[in-house]
Amino acid sequence: MRRDRLPASAILSHLGVMVAVAAALGVLVAGLALPFAGVAGLSARTVARQIDNLPAELEAEPLPERTRVLDSEGKLLATFYDENRVNISLDKVAPIMREAIVAIEDDRFYEHGALDIKGTLRAFLTNQASDDVVQGGSSITQQMVKLTLVAQAETAEERRAATEETYARKIKELQYAIGFEEKYSKDWILERYLNLAYFGAGAEGIQAASYRYFSKPANKLKLREAALLAGLVQNPSRFDPTRNREAARDRRDVVLRRMAQLGIVTDEQAQKAISRNLGLKPRQTRNGCIFSAAPFFCDYARRYLLADESLGETREEREQLIDRGGLTIKTTVDLRMQRGADEAAAANVQPTDQAVGALAMVEPGTGAVRALAQSRPMGRDRSKGQSFLNYVVDSEYGDANGFQPGSTFKVFVLATAIKNGMSLGTQLSVPAQGYYPVSDYETCDGPYQGTQIWEPRNSTTGAGTFDMYSGTQKSVNTFFAELTQRTGLCEPYELAQKMGVALNDPAREMVPSFALGVADVSPLEMAGAYATFAARGVACANTPIAEIRDATGALFKDYRPDCERVMPRSTADAVNDILRGLLEPGGFAYGSALGRPSAGKTGTTNDNRAVWFVGYTPNMSTAAVIAGANQLGQPSSLNGTVVNGRTIYGVSGSGYAAPMWASAMREAIAVLPVQDFVAPGAAIVQGQQDAVPSVGGLSVDEARRVLEDAGFFPRVSSPVNSNYPSGTVAYTSPGSGATIGTGSTVVIYPSNGVPPLPPPSDDGDGDDDGDGGDEAGDGRGGGDNAGPGRGRGRGGDNPGRGRGRGGDD
Repeated sequence: MRRDRLPASAILSHLGVMVAVAAALGVLVAGLALPFAGVAGLSARTVARQIDNLPAELEAEPLPERTRVLDSEGKLLATFYDENRVNISLDKVAPIMREAIVAIEDDRFYEHGALDIKGTLRAFLTNQASDDVVQGGSSITQQMVKLTLVAQAETAEERRAATEETYARKIKELQYAIGFEEKYSKDWILERYLNLAYFGAGAEGIQAASYRYFSKPANKLKLREAALLAGLVQNPSRFDPTRNREAARDRRDVVLRRMAQLGIVTDEQAQKAISRNLGLKPRQTRNGCIFSAAPFFCDYARRYLLADESLGETREEREQLIDRGGLTIKTTVDLRMQRGADEAAAANVQPTDQAVGALAMVEPGTGAVRALAQSRPMGRDRSKGQSFLNYVVDSEYGDANGFQPGSTFKVFVLATAIKNGMSLGTQLSVPAQGYYPVSDYETCDGPYQGTQIWEPRNSTTGAGTFDMYSGTQKSVNTFFAELTQRTGLCEPYELAQKMGVALNDPAREMVPSFALGVADVSPLEMAGAYATFAARGVACANTPIAEIRDATGALFKDYRPDCERVMPRSTADAVNDILRGLLEPGGFAYGSALGRPSAGKTGTTNDNRAVWFVGYTPNMSTAAVIAGANQLGQPSSLNGTVVNGRTIYGVSGSGYAAPMWASAMREAIAVLPVQDFVAPGAAIVQGQQDAVPSVGGLSVDEARRVLEDAGFFPRVSSPVNSNYPSGTVAYTSPGSGATIGTGSTVVIYPSNGVPPLPPPSDDGDGDDDGDGGDEAGDGRGGGDNAGPGRGRGRGGDNPGRGRGRGGDD
């Protein structure tokens, strides 16, 4: 506030008149400009001294305004406010409204200065005659000063000082009123008054009041509506038309009659308006997210803004800006997609189930969050399954801890392996249950520390040989356990971070079982991460905000996409080609196919606490999860629980989460063009191909070195009968000479030194006819140079050509 002072003489003439009046009347009149009984006993010198101690001018700070939150199409999503106010200029107020408020509050407003002696005396007499407060004694300027002091009070003490009924406050108001009258025009004062005035029912200012009671802007107000609003400011609670219709109507009619007395309207016009009802069309302006069409998205957007340091140095400053700054915040939510996500969640999980269903939708290439939905609605009534826990977003913007993602994390290892040059045809021969020392896994700081043995097992497949396609599409745990040995843990971990997954506890998360999903993550994080594949390797930070405009409509901040390339296009294309197989005939999730190019990955945690499906088209990525959780949000197993009327005895991502995902996605893609993925090039599909070297007869350790030098990953199996000496290599699978992708597993079969069993007869005439093995058949006949008789020699060092049944050569 400015502390410049005006000389006391500037207002002594006003006070002198009031002192004389007070002395004559000798009474204290409610509603007059000064407490006359107190002033009457004061000398002019005392009054002057009181005035000299006051600042001459009150700084008129911007008025608090409500903030509007819009969807991506510009439709109102929510409002945030401390005071429900929309500031407007005087020319946006209907002339009849301006005339009505002046008529009832200060009809000589444009004729007098800060203090209207004539109006004050008339108000006193009128109010005495009616035994009620019919007309105000303070001028509009004085009232505006009082409202300004209240609005700008920063402490409870300042608010009390602005409203207490004391001589000191009246003197202060009058001093400030004179300052305003000298500095500003009458129209400016009336405009600020109309924006400051409280009209009841939570409506601050004329624009908010016009919408609150009549669902229209202030420039569209008619006579009876203007009269009603003008009458409210004297006592907004007493005359509230939504609660006290008769009192409100009586007060409106007082205003109409006064307007007729002043010649603003004719008696006929006033009587016609008096004969009509109130004409209310009330509309409640909801504050906050709970009444929004997308409550959990709204909550996420607000928390996102409160964390944005560009909006203020402290959280308190940012909150003040959002709740009082009159901002227009355009978000990224698409309410068509939001409705589809809401319906999908509600159709698959009931609010009172001991489980929660949650979905997040993110646009690839921009990071725009298009929808967030969960099966538990926002609210306090737990008996109805309501909650304020936002299960969809990560803990930075919500209160839930997330869920373990299961096999949906395998894609980070897959992408790393492909980026590092492993072909999609790389074959890994893996057991049904693994036996892996944890120290075999490399972290960012060297080998994983520990002596434990990790023993993952396959739930849907046994042992076998798998390539990138089959190992991923069948979600083979031991395949990824061995693939992680090849990639190490550091690169997949850091890739997941770059793709938007909030990993921040390497000691707990960068572990051998990383690919099986041990970290807690949110659907929003996973939708954003998979959007990276859809965008061909470009990762974008998830954002719910498109732009912010200030109270004048000027651009305040533009939230442009924050994106970076985190993998080559060829890597993303290869991952897309693999993952689309899950939604094609024969794929785990084919029952949830969309009828257009799409890809995805299932996920199930070991104890069935959560099931996932994260899937995408080239232009939309959606993560869906169904997880066990009681009404307090504490995680639990889905086993034995009732979800949507069905008791669960066994769950899978494809059977539970994928149908919910598909339901939401079908609504989303209905407004999106059909696009296809880019097929990976032949070079990345085939990769580098090499022949398996011959290692028959070598020691196992020497054979390992030879195979590793050739770019293969050897694995030693159980000993077999062979003519080679015990402890040396009998044969490999694939056999020597076979051309396979670099990085593939080659299984070493050591010899036990026991010659193979003789053939059933000795009438064979074949020579080295066999399938696989070094100079041998497919394993059914065993030995070196001894084919079982019916193969065509695919792979041995000296593959057979005949059809013989026996023979060592």
